[in-house]
Amino acid sequence: MATIETKYLGELRTEAIHVKSEDKVITDAPVDNQGKGEAFSPSDLLTASLGSCMLTIMGITAREQSISIDGTTCSMTKIMASDPRRVSEIQLVFNMPANSFTEKQRTILERAAHTCPVAKSLHPDLLQNVVFNW
Repeated sequence: MATIETKYLGELRTEAIHVKSEDKVITDAPVDNQGKGEAFSPSDLLTASLGSCMLTIMGITAREQSISIDGTTCSMTKIMASDPRRVSEIQLVFNMPANSFTEKQRTILERAAHTCPVAKSLHPDLLQNVVFNW
């Protein structure tokens, strides 16, 4: 059984439905690629997937270590290359809550972030520039 079903709606827009939950995500081509830019572009979702995956793996690790990372945010910037058109770099800035993390906890959480399946699935030419603000 499929995990996601996606339908082309026309005008460079798609609707992806998560089969199990029926949650929907609309994508739109970006303005710099003939679209309206009125929703996430597919490459925006790639970028969001990386940040969300890293946060999720950090959350699993934090739970196992009895560390709270509640309130952590991640700001992501996607850098496009033109020839061929592709995502060439994703910049991620994690803003950690004002907890008193030990150096060991910081190291554990940072290492965990880099083990996320999305990070490991991306081509090695795609630069993943990750910063943690403690």
